[in-house]
Amino acid sequence: MQGNRNRAIRRGPHGGPGRVAEKPHDLKKAMKDLLHYCQKDMTVIIISLVFAAGGAVLTIIGPKQISRITDLITEGLMTRIDMEGIARVGIVLAAIYAASALLTFLQHYLMAGFNQRLSKRMRRDIVEQINRLPLSYFNFHEHGDVLSRVTNDVDTISMSLSNSLATIVSSVAQFVGCLIMMIATNWIMAGTSVVSTLMAMALMMVIIGRSQKYFVARQQTLGDLNGYIEEMYTGHDIIRISNADQQVKTEFDRLNGAVREANFKSQFLGGLMQPLMGFIGNFGYVAVCVVGAVLAMNGSITFGVITAFMIYVRQFQSPVQQIGQAMTNMQSAAAAGERVFTFLNEQEMADESEKAAQISSVRGEVEFRHVKFAYPDKPEEMVIKDFSAHVLPGQKVAIVGPTGAGKTTLVNLLMRFYETTGGDILIDGVNIRDMKCSEVHDLFGMVLQDTWLFEGTVRENLLYNTKNVTEERMKAACKACGIHAFIKALPDGYDTVLSDNTAISAGQKQLMTIARAMIQNSPMLILDEATSSVDTRTELITQRAMDQLTEHRTSFVIAHRLSTIRNADIILVLRDGDIVEQGSHEELLARGGFYAELYNSQFEQAA
Repeated sequence: MQGNRNRAIRRGPHGGPGRVAEKPHDLKKAMKDLLHYCQKDMTVIIISLVFAAGGAVLTIIGPKQISRITDLITEGLMTRIDMEGIARVGIVLAAIYAASALLTFLQHYLMAGFNQRLSKRMRRDIVEQINRLPLSYFNFHEHGDVLSRVTNDVDTISMSLSNSLATIVSSVAQFVGCLIMMIATNWIMAGTSVVSTLMAMALMMVIIGRSQKYFVARQQTLGDLNGYIEEMYTGHDIIRISNADQQVKTEFDRLNGAVREANFKSQFLGGLMQPLMGFIGNFGYVAVCVVGAVLAMNGSITFGVITAFMIYVRQFQSPVQQIGQAMTNMQSAAAAGERVFTFLNEQEMADESEKAAQISSVRGEVEFRHVKFAYPDKPEEMVIKDFSAHVLPGQKVAIVGPTGAGKTTLVNLLMRFYETTGGDILIDGVNIRDMKCSEVHDLFGMVLQDTWLFEGTVRENLLYNTKNVTEERMKAACKACGIHAFIKALPDGYDTVLSDNTAISAGQKQLMTIARAMIQNSPMLILDEATSSVDTRTELITQRAMDQLTEHRTSFVIAHRLSTIRNADIILVLRDGDIVEQGSHEELLARGGFYAELYNSQFEQAA
């Protein structure tokens, strides 16, 4: 039921990804959040930026020394060139540029370390946030979109900051320093260069203002595309069987086209900066040369001043271009940062540190008292209307009913994946609302319809998060489930690494998850369609394993195959969110009600 609900809300009205309404984008706030997030590394950032500014300032001093060399050469053309003076100035110039290179190297080294620490911390915080979010969050957000925030968005932030933060500081320092040196050298030529630079800055601000929305769209459309690819890859077999290749291709082309369009517009507008800056820079360069020639002819300045000014103009125009490119990168960082911090600021599960209720010795008595439930987005549509039941310790409870009756939702409420809208659920007389979620989860072992095995050895999958398990106990569980011989036949037995290339059927995967539950040895069990992927013969083996697994344990079994739950102590028959019948298999058949109708229909289909 939950899986169907997920699919229903993920697809939009035209087949596109459905999503929760989002707040308007605020890149300025995103940048503030990003800077606040970097506070732990602020000392390293400041030192790195000081090194960047120092390297830029030393670079600015260089042209003044070149001017002195030029004047020494010019003065000695008619007499004798002062080679010793040129050598002294040359040594000073070499020392200046060497110091500038060293500071720049140190700045890059520190920023590289900062960026990697930032990426590591951000990914760790996202993963921790995933564990703190309620299950309902993932019902309304595509898995691929969440993964895109961990990968694409974090990488974008890291690369953008690495290429931009120090560049902006060094460029500003270089810009201000050049301006001071130019004014000190000759204010007329400095004014000529400033006019052309102001034109460049005005164009830069216009382009930045128009391109912001496209950088936001680029990250958003990329998340949409990743979500769709993840969903289609998961259901690849169904797509092929349904001959839906063209439909998938059409939708992929639409999403891919949106990514292309957003990327094109953001890159095009961002790319406009460099040629425009280059054109205006060359214009300013020519203007300074003309004005300098006129002043030199009038005797106002020497030829060395013109030489120094040519270098200053290049150094003065270059920061404007670099700032423009850096601002483009910072927009990417802000757009990606907004997505990351939106996720990190999502409402988490309530703080349960003050909940002290515990069950010291679990007996397994479970009571549902007038439980009601509706999903938060549709509070008016009650999925569970008024559910009451009393389960004694050690009883095997089967929950049956048609699709959409509320079976899986009921189990989700029992596990506190969702909170009830009304009513109470008690375990051994303790209301689960008064217990921490982690402690409720520790009471149950679960075998779900959708098997989950990760890439690792068979042993690692069987012993997942279970400590101090002996080899004999592990093998006994596998023998009980009938998979010991199959595992021993694998290339490395229990040490065989499970991957996409390992030949293992869906039924064998499900038997492994049942064996995992047996090894965990939890006080109570939840079995959600645990035999749905096994054949009839394997089902008999599985059923014996399940009987052994559920012995002396309170267990809840959700099953569509009614033949598998005939030995249940209580069968709860759900219909439209209400219990319409309850009792043993024989009692319900004798009544000839809704359960008998379901059972007989399956028997007739089997015949």
